[in-house]
Amino acid sequence: MSQPSPVTPDFADGLAALVAETRVMSCVQCRKCTNGCPVAARADIKPHELVRLIQLGQRQEVLSSRMIWECTSCQTCVTRCPMKVDIAALNDKLRRLSQAAGMVTTTTTVTTFNEIFLSAVRKRGRIFEPGLMTAYKFRTGRFFDDMAKLPMMLTKRKLPLFPKSVGDKGRRQEMFKRAARGTRAAEGGGKK
Repeated sequence: MSQPSPVTPDFADGLAALVAETRVMSCVQCRKCTNGCPVAARADIKPHELVRLIQLGQRQEVLSSRMIWECTSCQTCVTRCPMKVDIAALNDKLRRLSQAAGMVTTTTTVTTFNEIFLSAVRKRGRIFEPGLMTAYKFRTGRFFDDMAKLPMMLTKRKLPLFPKSVGDKGRRQEMFKRAARGTRAAEGGGKK
C-alpha cells in the first residue's frame, strides 16, 4: 500500500488568491465538468476529482497529474458548472506551479511543445509549422507520429515552405518580459 500524499492545508486558498475566478471551494462535486470534458476519458484524474484534491490540500498529487497538461482550455467545464468553478484557469496556474516545483509528469510532451511554440513566437512573432513540427519531433523522439498526414497537408498547401516574421521584435520582447514579471509577481517571487 502506498503512502498517502502530504496535505498542504492552504493549497486551495493560495490558488484562490492567485486565480480569483476559480471559486474552487464552491465545488459541489456534481461531475458536470467531467461529463462534458473532451479529455476526461484519457486523463489520470477527472476534472471534478482534480478540484476535490485541491480542496483536500493534495498539492503533490495535483501538481504531478497528467490532467493539468491534458486540459485543452475549451471552457466546457466552467460553462456546465452550476457554481462557475473555472477549471481551465486553475489548470493554467497549476501548470506553472508544477513546472516551478519540478513536478511535471514524464508522461506528457506538452511542456516541450509549449517551449518550442513560445520560442518561435518570441523569435518571429508567429509560428512556422514545419519548423515547429521538426523541433518537436527531434526533442520528443516521435519521428514518425502523424507522418501519414504529411502528403495531404502538402497537397492542400497547409505548410508554408519559408518562415515569415511579424515586425517590431522589440515590442514583442517587451511583451514577453511583462508576462514574465506578471507571472513572478502572481507567484510571490517579485522581481528577479
